[in-house]
Parts: sequence; C-alpha cells; structure tokens
Amino acid sequence: MDIYALLKQDHEKVTELLDKLDETGDGAVKTREKLFAQLKQELTAHSEAEEKTFYDALKKAEETREIVLEGVEEHHVASALLTELDAMPKDDERWGAKLSVLKENVTHHIEEEEKELFKKARKVLDAAQAEEIGKRMEAEKRALLAQV
Repeated sequence: MDIYALLKQDHEKVTELLDKLDETGDGAVKTREKLFAQLKQELTAHSEAEEKTFYDALKKAEETREIVLEGVEEHHVASALLTELDAMPKDDERWGAKLSVLKENVTHHIEEEEKELFKKARKVLDAAQAEEIGKRMEAEKRALLAQV
C-alpha cells in the first residue's frame, strides 16, 4: 500500500474514533476510557511513524518543507492535548470541551495533509518511493503499537 492510501486509512480510523468519543456524554466514563485509549494509541503511533518515514522524506524538498514543519507542530499540539485529556477525569465537564479542540485540530491537520501535502508530495516522490515509504510506515507503526 502506498503512503497516501495508508495515511487516508489511518485518518479514517482516527476520525471515526473522534466522532464516537464526541457522541459520548459525561456519564459514559467506561466508554470514554475505552475509546480514548484506542484513540491515544492510534494517534500517537500514527504521528510518530509518519514523522519518521513520510515527513522525513519530504522535509528536505523545498516544495514540502514548510508544510511538513507545520505538520510536526500540529502533531505536537495533538500530543499535548492527548496528555491533558488522559490526566483528566473522563466525567469532567471540561473533558468534552478539550476533546472538541483536539478534534478540530486533528480534522484541520487531516484536511491540510490530504488536500495540500499529498499534492505537493506527489511532485517530490515517485510511485516507487511512495510505495516504499508506505511499507516503512506500516512496519514502524506495527513496531510502535507492539510496545504498548
């Protein structure tokens, strides 16, 4: 699977988890805990693997350098929000508000990546490189998820 298909697949999985979490209320503590654990694991492995493989291949090219740097910063913001959400009681009324901020951040990141970065990346990477990076990212993500 090439990197673009793999990332779209990851984006769909994360979006689905965010949507399910967004639908929970303050009283759904167990459901929130379960879904949040999945989201945190998925988002963390995705971000780290993406930075080590896809972003690393693109940060050297003039066409993609700026948007890759922005993507890294968006990963940092998402990571900080995940840490804060993890530390908060899942029935805290602020938890839902903070989750909304995370969802907005991640949704923006996904849209920018799929609409702008992919387009620019296709000018930098040929099909064989995209395929190879996809394989490397899959392996990296598997290794990260195995550590959990």
